[in-house]
Amino acid sequence: MTMRIRHAGREYENEPDARARRLSRENLHTFGRVLAYVTPYRKWLTISIIALLFSVALGLILPLVIRNLVDIVLIDKNLTVLNRLAFGLLGVFLVQALFSFVHSLSLAYVGERAIADIRIQVFTHLQRLSLKFYADHRTGELISRLTNDVTLLQSAITNDLVALLRQSLTLIGAAILLFVLDWRLTLVILVGIPIIALTMVALGRKIRAVAKVVQDRLAEVANVAEETISGVRIVKSFAREEHEVRRFADRVNATFRAAMERAKIAAVLGPFIGFLAFASITITLWFGSFEVIQGRLTAGGLVAYLVYTMLVATPVATLAGLYAQFQSALGATERLFGLMDTEPDVADRPGAQPLPPVVGEVAFHQVSFRYSETVPVLREVSFAARPGQVIALVGPSGAGKSTLVNLIPRFYDAVEGCVTIDNQDIRNVTMLSLRQQIGIVPQETILFSDSVRENIRYGKLEATQAEIEAAARAANAHDFILQDLPDGYETMVGERGVKLSGGQRQRVAIARAILKDPRILILDEATSSLDSESESLVQDALERLMAGRTSFVIAHRLSTVINADWVLVLDQGRVVEQGTHGQLLANPAGLYTRLYEMQFAGSEGERGRFIRS
Repeated sequence: MTMRIRHAGREYENEPDARARRLSRENLHTFGRVLAYVTPYRKWLTISIIALLFSVALGLILPLVIRNLVDIVLIDKNLTVLNRLAFGLLGVFLVQALFSFVHSLSLAYVGERAIADIRIQVFTHLQRLSLKFYADHRTGELISRLTNDVTLLQSAITNDLVALLRQSLTLIGAAILLFVLDWRLTLVILVGIPIIALTMVALGRKIRAVAKVVQDRLAEVANVAEETISGVRIVKSFAREEHEVRRFADRVNATFRAAMERAKIAAVLGPFIGFLAFASITITLWFGSFEVIQGRLTAGGLVAYLVYTMLVATPVATLAGLYAQFQSALGATERLFGLMDTEPDVADRPGAQPLPPVVGEVAFHQVSFRYSETVPVLREVSFAARPGQVIALVGPSGAGKSTLVNLIPRFYDAVEGCVTIDNQDIRNVTMLSLRQQIGIVPQETILFSDSVRENIRYGKLEATQAEIEAAARAANAHDFILQDLPDGYETMVGERGVKLSGGQRQRVAIARAILKDPRILILDEATSSLDSESESLVQDALERLMAGRTSFVIAHRLSTVINADWVLVLDQGRVVEQGTHGQLLANPAGLYTRLYEMQFAGSEGERGRFIRS
C-alpha cells in the first residue's frame, strides 16, 4: 500500500521495502543527532537511568507479593504473614517513589537543557544566514521552526522519553518474570507480538508523513499571523480585517484537517494495539486456568501471572501511542535539522583575516551581480571613492542603487569582479571586522522593543551614558528625548519603534550610527518619508554624521547631491554617468539632467527637496 500526501508542491509518500529501509537509516541518523545534544549531560542521564532501573524493579515486586498473598495468607489464613507483607509493600512503594522522583527530575533536567541548547543553536544559525535566505523564507515559517517544531521535540525528549524508558523497562522486566512463572503460557502470548510490532511500524510511517504536513501548515498559520500583525496599519487602512480573519481561518482549518488525518491514524493505532493486548490477556486467563487445573501452576501464581500480563499489556498499548508521538516529533526534528544544515550564501573564506582600521577608500572593480541566473542587477560597475568623500547614487527605480551599497558590507557577494576597501578584497577579510567599520541608516528605521537608551547603545554596547547623550545631541535627538518622552532615555519605544514619530525614529537611528563611529557610511533614502520640519532636523544630523567619513547616499536631499564629491548615475544596473553635480548638468542629453528637470525644473522652491530614485 502506498500513501501519498501532497502539500506545498511536495509529495510525501509511504512506500514499502526500499523506502522503509531509507527511512530507518534517516531515523537513526536523526536520533543520533538528537542524542548528541544529550551527551554533554550524560552524568545526569546515568543517574536517571539507574534510578529508573531501581524504580521499575521495585514495581515488579507487587505481583510476587500477590502470589504469596493468595497461596499463603488467604489459603492458610496467616495474619502474621499478611501484616509483614503489607508493611514490606508500603516500604517498597516509598523507596520506589523516591527513585521515581530522582529519575523524573534528572531526566527532565537533561531534556530541558538539550532543548535549550537546540533553541540557542537554531537561533545562532539563523543569525549567520545571509540576506538571500531571508528573502527566500517567510518570517512566520522561521518563527514556527523556533516555536512549534522545538516544542514538539521538547515534549518528545522530556515527557515522552520518561514514559518510553519506564514502559520499556517495565515491559522487559515483566516479560522475563512471565517466563519464570510459566514458560508455556508465555510462548502462547508471544504469538501476538509480531502482529503488534508490524502494525506499529506501518502506521507509524504514515503518522510521520502526515506530521510533516501538519508542521508545514502550522508554519503557514504563523506566517499569516506575523504578516497581519506587523502590517496592522495597512490592514486597518484598507478595512481588510474580515479578509485577514478569513485568510487566517483558512490556514487554521487546513491545519485542522491535516491534524485530523494524523489523529485518525493514531486513533486506529492505539485501540488496535490495545485490542491485541487484551485479547492476549483473555487467552492467558483461559490457558492459565487450564495450567492450574493440570497442577502446573498455583492459584496465586496465576493471579501473579495475570498482573504481570497487565504490566506487559499496558506498556505495549502506551508504547503504541508514544511511537506515534515520536514519529510526529521526528518530522519536526528533521525540519529543524534541515534548517540547521542550510549553509549561508555569504560566509568567511578559509583563512580570512580581520580587517584593520580602515582609511575609507572604497572601489568597485568590474562588479556584476544578479539575484537569479537570468536577471542581472549590476553590470560591470567600476568606480572609486576616496577617504572622506560623499558619493551620491541616483537613478530610476530598479536601477540597482540599493543592491550596489548592499555589496559593501557583504550582505551579498559580487558574482563577477570585486569590491575593495583600502585595496583589500572584502571577501578576504572576516565579515565581523568588515561590518564593524560600516554604519547604515536605512529608509525604514528598525528599532527594537526596548528603551531609547538601549536602542542608541546598540551602536556601541559598552558605551557610557555620557557617550549615549553626546551621540543623541549630535543627532538632534537629545532635546525631544528629554522633553517629549515620558521617561526620557528609559522610555520604551514599542515594537519597531511604533511609539515614536518617523523623524524621532530616524534621529535615534542616526544617534545609534554616530555612537558606532564607522569609517564608511551608507544612507539609504534616509529622509524620504519625513515632513519638512523632521527632514530639516534629520538632514542636519546626517551632515554631522557624514563629516570625515566615506559616505554613500541614495536619494538624499538635492543639497546633498549638489555638495556630493561624486555622483553615480545608474540605469539598468550600469553606471551610465558619473561626475560632480555641475559636470552632470552640463550634459543636456544625460539621464541625470533629465531626472533633475523632470523633478525640479517646474518649481524653484522644490530645489531643496529630495531627488527621488
